[in-house]
Amino acid sequence: QVQLVESGGGLVQAGGSLRLSCAVSGTMSSITFMGWYRQAPGKQRELVADLTSGGSTNYANSVKGRFTISRDNAKNMVYLQMNSLKPEDTAVYYCVTGSVRVLGPRYWGQGTQVTVSS
Repeated sequence: QVQLVESGGGLVQAGGSLRLSCAVSGTMSSITFMGWYRQAPGKQRELVADLTSGGSTNYANSVKGRFTISRDNAKNMVYLQMNSLKPEDTAVYYCVTGSVRVLGPRYWGQGTQVTVSS
């Protein structure tokens, strides 16, 4: 089992920045990728960004150039730096991880709310 705990969400004005953090614990031997999803009100969950153990990254088109995913293996932490935030970035953000990237995440955090005011 893997446990994921997010932090760093909050209220920010458009154009501002936030950094989300995710503390990862548990049995991680089978984990090959980590990432962030989000779900806005009335919308489906969508991939924001993910990062493989080999360092390959993948970003949603809507966040490319504004968001950066990173990890600190020594601290078992995953981060999402969000710059130039827009009201449409408002959502609950979930830290995720899994073993097979194409199959999607196996483990999810509880989520952290990000609200961007205009």
